[in-house]
Amino acid sequence: MKNTKSCPKCGSTDIVRIPDNPNRHASGNNIYTSTYTLFGKISVIRYVCCSCGYAENWVENEEELEEIRKTFR
Repeated sequence: MKNTKSCPKCGSTDIVRIPDNPNRHASGNNIYTSTYTLFGKISVIRYVCCSCGYAENWVENEEELEEIRKTFR
């Protein structure tokens, strides 16, 4: 949905991007690459179809993708 701007399930273009709230620190839809709560937080951006409710999660930052690659491979 991030790239096509349409829902792969129902075809709707009523897509909403939900960014992470950086003020929430340890809550939310995040990936942690460190055992310390406030360090190594990688935000996961959500795209939601407002027609059928289908949702996708994306890490949009190239540097964060590299950090995930290093940590979890």
